[in-house]
Amino acid sequence: MKRDVDPQPLSRAISELVALRGWARVRGDSQLQEAWNEVAGPAVASHTRVRVIKRGVLQVGVGNAPLLSELVSFHRGQLVERLAERNPELRIKDIKFQLDSDVGT
Repeated sequence: MKRDVDPQPLSRAISELVALRGWARVRGDSQLQEAWNEVAGPAVASHTRVRVIKRGVLQVGVGNAPLLSELVSFHRGQLVERLAERNPELRIKDIKFQLDSDVGT
């Protein structure tokens, strides 16, 4: 049985290839890290690493306990506001900080 298959638009084929190869995720992760670095500033960014956004909550690994405590206690609200202001497309509503010994100290 012969099926008639219409040619697929090139843009759709490229989109599918990008998704299959995971290239969009790599680019998205680097853009997210760049947005975080801009908002957090170099002193904080050098000791933190963005992990993922889940349900509007940005998860960030922090390299040491004192900085983790400071971010949670004093800076979280302001960082959420700045991210929402500068990057509304991310739809970040909150930030969850987690101790991560793999992050540079």
